[in-house]
Amino acid sequence: MTIDGIMAFIKKFIDVLLVWMVLYYILKNLRRNVKMVLLFKGILIIFFLKIFSDILSLATIGLLLDYVIQWGPLALIIIFQPEIRSVLEQLGRSQLLGRHKALTFDERERIVYEIMGAVEHLKKNRIGALIIIERDNSLNDYIEKSKKIYADISSELLISIFFPNNPLHDGGIIIQGDKITSARAVFPTSENLKISKRLGTRHRAALGISEVSDCISLVISEETGRISIAIDGQLFYNLTIDEFKIKLLEELKPKKVIEVEELEEVTDEETTE
Repeated sequence: MTIDGIMAFIKKFIDVLLVWMVLYYILKNLRRNVKMVLLFKGILIIFFLKIFSDILSLATIGLLLDYVIQWGPLALIIIFQPEIRSVLEQLGRSQLLGRHKALTFDERERIVYEIMGAVEHLKKNRIGALIIIERDNSLNDYIEKSKKIYADISSELLISIFFPNNPLHDGGIIIQGDKITSARAVFPTSENLKISKRLGTRHRAALGISEVSDCISLVISEETGRISIAIDGQLFYNLTIDEFKIKLLEELKPKKVIEVEELEEVTDEETTE
């Protein structure tokens, strides 16, 4: 193979790789936005109808769909401007290699120990709380509009922040790595129509931020003391203390560790068979 041939191959490889990366991150962030998921499904349905009408030579439907396809993108940009902006913002916040160094096993254990100490106390005394743990997607936009703290994670500090009448207890706190970086943070509330009307603002905020970020949202109900976790727009509601701890430990694991464990499970199943 000549040098020109090698260079042409490298260019094609880079071209395909960049397209794949862009599509991957768009779809990765798209699935966290309920409205954009529905929009994407609608676009697919229109294109399938167009193909169907062309195959069957349905002239009238085909003509109408041609107008929709021609003018639809402009209408979508106007109607779904906030959602499109949200997806693009999340795409910009995404980090290829992660924002922080991976926590060690001991660091994860200590963080979970401190959080669980606070959660058990808050649950027992029915003190509402919202704790957001950042992962790959940056939460700096929310930190800038909140009260900055930057303190070591401790159960005592968490309890004191959410104690009633404390100036910092409104809103939520944000954890980055092994530090509490801010309090009184305000998050977007979920607009998912399937959410139970019994859920209050904290639960809706926990779901809302999990729909536009890959964070872990921990929420404690002030009315019932029930503890829940929201991840990727899904709410794991009314967990037991043990379920809550197991879920938190699992979600704090680095992605590479999870992938290795899943590979080992598959290998074990194949060996057993």
